[in-house]
Amino acid sequence: MSVKKLGDRIRTYRERQEMSREELSRRTGLSVEFLTALEEEDVTPSIGPLLKIALALGQRLGTFMDDAVDSDICLTCCAERGADDAILRKARGKRASYKYHSLGAAKTDRHMEPFFIEIYPDEEAAAEKPLSSHEGEEFIVVVSGELEVIVGPDRHVLGAGDSVYFNSVVPHYVGCGNAPKTDIYAVLYIPQ
Repeated sequence: MSVKKLGDRIRTYRERQEMSREELSRRTGLSVEFLTALEEEDVTPSIGPLLKIALALGQRLGTFMDDAVDSDICLTCCAERGADDAILRKARGKRASYKYHSLGAAKTDRHMEPFFIEIYPDEEAAAEKPLSSHEGEEFIVVVSGELEVIVGPDRHVLGAGDSVYFNSVVPHYVGCGNAPKTDIYAVLYIPQ
């Protein structure tokens, strides 16, 4: 999915509800400038802000990230996963530090959001360690590389085969540790 398509979908759902960006900002706690960049520029946020937008608009997170296909079963083959299905998290003028591959795109009635995520070092985030929080729970399994996880006051460094499961209302940070790239599987549960 293209970044433009993501911004277009968010704008479409917002406008269907006759909601201004200012109102969406109030409901999500995200700035109007951020929402404008999301809808109009080459910017894609992490899952936390997207989840806040989805909840404010009464939609599933996946509504903005995949194409609806009416099917009860969803099969995702690793060999078919490619660059064209990835959603890149990037800010203005920065290279992408996350590539999200939705593993549940064909399941329209899902209650979990499964992803394969490629994480690259982010020099700016390495200094700041920006925490986010949202409703629900997260389960992450490290496939390769090194994952830095901060949940509340606790910091952990995980390697291949390690996992973490936490309540995502607790402020948290997930980023590439001391590796050139980290691959993870992440499942988010978002209560409706």
